[in-house]
Amino acid sequence: MNTKFPLLTCIIATTVLNGCAVTTLKEARETDPWQGWNKSTQSFNDSFDKHVLKPVAVGYLNVTNKAVDDGVTNFFSNINDIGVTINDILQLKLLQGGMDISRFVINTTAGVGGIFDWANKIDLPKHNEDFGQTLGFWGVPSGPYLVLPFFGASTPRDTVGLIGDAFLDPLTYVSIFGGFVGSAVTAGTSALDVTDYRAGIMTSEKVVNEASGGDRYDFIKNSYLQHREYLIYDGNPPDEGDPLDNDESGTGDSGKTGSKVKDKSGSGKGL
Repeated sequence: MNTKFPLLTCIIATTVLNGCAVTTLKEARETDPWQGWNKSTQSFNDSFDKHVLKPVAVGYLNVTNKAVDDGVTNFFSNINDIGVTINDILQLKLLQGGMDISRFVINTTAGVGGIFDWANKIDLPKHNEDFGQTLGFWGVPSGPYLVLPFFGASTPRDTVGLIGDAFLDPLTYVSIFGGFVGSAVTAGTSALDVTDYRAGIMTSEKVVNEASGGDRYDFIKNSYLQHREYLIYDGNPPDEGDPLDNDESGTGDSGKTGSKVKDKSGSGKGL
């Protein structure tokens, strides 16, 4: 999971829904106990994006060409492959883990620190695995829908996943052990990463606004929950009509270990 800021859901919508209407999931049909908090936080996040993130992203696009933008994207994607590989192993996906560590080695060396994605050109595609998915794989229920300040759409399980992902990010340790210089470098690279990510989904914003049909909160919630279930089961979620495939808590996917064979190619930047 890579939910870096409120409009993460733009890319969720275009990637998962692909222009189609959202299918309401079991999670979305359940009571939304934190709706008051969620809506006020979403409003705050939207305001922050409108007045801070989006203007910075527009400026970034104005001063960089496609080659530079792609290089920045590839660089952070390469760092992310470390965490992806570890989560592959934690989910017992050893073959995919071998592919992802190979991606990292090839792109770090031949790709000049990950600036060029040569691995993708030799059929080693980018995968999307995070610690939130790993928790779901081992049966941790998602819990109710939750909107986090700055990070946007989430659940209690994915919130814990964010913490796990931070420990799998090498930049975290640069910040901790690098002193003032390390902290400054990490802050700068993180800001660049968020800016690059926001710029990358600029064209998706209009799609989300139009597809929401005036109910942006429910659209984002449904899209996020559907997308997370899709990732955990790699496109093969359990049949909602089968009670053996649903968790007893009624708050989300069951994440049963080994319940589905996972095999997906993933895409670009992680979610």
